[in-house]
Amino acid sequence: MASNGKIKLQGFNNLTKSLSFCIYDVCYAKTAEQKAEYIEYIDEQYNADRLTEILTEVCDIIGANVLNVARQDYEPQGASVTILVAEEPIKDAENVDQTEKPGPLPDSVVAHLDKSHICVHTYPEAHPDNGICTFRADIEVSTCGIISPLKALNYLIHKLESDIVTIDYRVRGFTRDVDGVKHYIDHDINSIQNFISDDICDLYSMVDVNVYQENIFHTKMMLNDYDLDQYLFGATKEDLTGKEVKEITDRLFKEMREIFYGRNQPDMPAG
Repeated sequence: MASNGKIKLQGFNNLTKSLSFCIYDVCYAKTAEQKAEYIEYIDEQYNADRLTEILTEVCDIIGANVLNVARQDYEPQGASVTILVAEEPIKDAENVDQTEKPGPLPDSVVAHLDKSHICVHTYPEAHPDNGICTFRADIEVSTCGIISPLKALNYLIHKLESDIVTIDYRVRGFTRDVDGVKHYIDHDINSIQNFISDDICDLYSMVDVNVYQENIFHTKMMLNDYDLDQYLFGATKEDLTGKEVKEITDRLFKEMREIFYGRNQPDMPAG
């Protein structure tokens, strides 16, 4: 051990730390026109430009250095951004291409060989006939070395203001100290919730499913309270009858419950 209590490694820290999110936003759009407007709104709100800004901020938070940005807006909707990052400062930065370029098309393959990457894909979709629309952003922050993706956890949850969040964190591989001993994790953790701020914890109900011996951690989050007006696209509660308010509330709550539990659920009132 080094004098500061940290493990003294033989060489580079080879542990791979991967943080994956599925972040869901749910809304109700009554008509086909409102549904189309919602998907258009979401597609603009989370286009490749804004996603690039968000992921670049993640790089700053975790202390990574951007090597390359690949991005793509898709038709009719959806976007993808991948950022290749390095732990150490770039010595010859003027010769490294950090400009933004179109990303991979659906039938292409791109390979990046370096320590770390950050990527996001978006998936706007809608129920065919009951007005429910669900937007999903799939984010992965994968690092090696001393930089940790957990530092970006609260920023991403705050930035994407979501109804349901599912988070996976896994540490893979091993690193070796100066005595030749393998270390399969280099930090204390018994739950992803250890790294979530109190203000977020107050907003969500959370459930853990962890496999400690494999360094696999999984947390599911669902908002505790919500105002129906925040879920109506192109309308307010005043535009609805009492019966419609109840029906739409039940549909929204059912959608959230199904996403949270990962399986289809029987109809039941919100509450």
